[in-house]
Amino acid sequence: MSQDKLTLLPAYPRIVFMGTPDFAVPSLEALVAHDHHLQAVVTQPDRPKGRSGKSAPSPVKKTAERLGIEVLQPERASDESFCRLIGAISPDLLVVIAFGQVLKKHFLNIPSWGGINIHASLLPRYRGAAPIQRAIMNNERETGLTAMRMEQGLDTGPILLQEKTHIGIHETAGELHDRLAGISATFLLKTLDRLAQNAINETPQDDTLATYASKIDRTTGLISWNRPADQVSALIRGLDPWPGAYTTVNGKTLKLFSSRVLSTGDAGTVPGKVQRGSDEGLLVETADGVILAGALQLAGKKRLNASDFLRGFPLKPGTLLGPGNVLRKTK
Repeated sequence: MSQDKLTLLPAYPRIVFMGTPDFAVPSLEALVAHDHHLQAVVTQPDRPKGRSGKSAPSPVKKTAERLGIEVLQPERASDESFCRLIGAISPDLLVVIAFGQVLKKHFLNIPSWGGINIHASLLPRYRGAAPIQRAIMNNERETGLTAMRMEQGLDTGPILLQEKTHIGIHETAGELHDRLAGISATFLLKTLDRLAQNAINETPQDDTLATYASKIDRTTGLISWNRPADQVSALIRGLDPWPGAYTTVNGKTLKLFSSRVLSTGDAGTVPGKVQRGSDEGLLVETADGVILAGALQLAGKKRLNASDFLRGFPLKPGTLLGPGNVLRKTK
C-alpha cells in the first residue's frame, strides 16, 4: 500500500476487529468505549476446552456478544467465501490482535486502508507466536508493543508506532501478558489517533535484526538443571502460568512456578539437588547457583504455594530432581 493511503484513514474508520484470546479483550473494549465504528468481530471458531472436551467460545467472542457486536468465526479467514463476506461489509480498516491465523494478501487488501496489527514485542525482535514467553525465557530486561501495517509475511510489515516497557526481574509471562494487554488498549487508540492526524511515518523493519518467538507447547518446559540459575529461573518464569516448566521426582512430574534466583557462583552445587524447603519456596541447586520456586504442582493436582505443597508432599534436602540427573556441573 502506498504512503499516500496512510492519509485516508478517517478519525473513526469502519473497523473489523480480529482477535481471539484474553490479550485482545482490553483493546476491543477500548474501541467500543471510545465510540469507534465496529462493524464486526472476527474470532476463531469455538474449540474444545478442559477435561470435558466441550466447545467453548473465545474470550473475544464472549466480550463481543456482551457488547452487542456481530461475531464471525471462519475456519480460514482467507477463504474466498469469507473474503466475499468481508468485502460486502466494506471496512476501512482491519485491527488484528492475536487472531491466530495467517492472513493472506488478498484478504488484507479488502479494506480501503488495509490492516494494522498490535504485536507484543519490539519488532523486528520476537516475531511469531510467543513473544512474551520467549522474551522472559531469554532473560530480556525490556520489551514492548509494536503497531505495524500488515502484510502477508510473519510480523514483517512496516512499523507504525512502538512503546517500550521494562520487564521486572521476577515478572512471569502471565504477569507481563496482563500488563501488556492493558497497555495495548491505550496504545491502539493512540495509533489510530495519530494515523487520522497523518502523524505517523511508517518504518520498514530491518530483517537482519529479526528474531523469532516459536510456539510454546507442553514439551517446551523440561528443566535442565545443568544450566545456570538465571537460565533455569527464566525458563520457569517464561512458562508461568502455562504450560509450566517441569522436572520429575520419584517418577512423578513436578511443575515449578514463581521462580527467582537466590544466588550464583556457589561452589559445589549439585544440579537438581533440593537444598531445603522454606515458607517462601523450594530451594534447588543448579549448575551455577540456586533458584527458589514459590509454587509447585504435581501432575493431575492443583498448583499450590510451595509451603502448602511441601506439607503434603515433603521433599527432603538432598532429593534429586530430574530424569537422568547428572551429578556433575557442566562448563
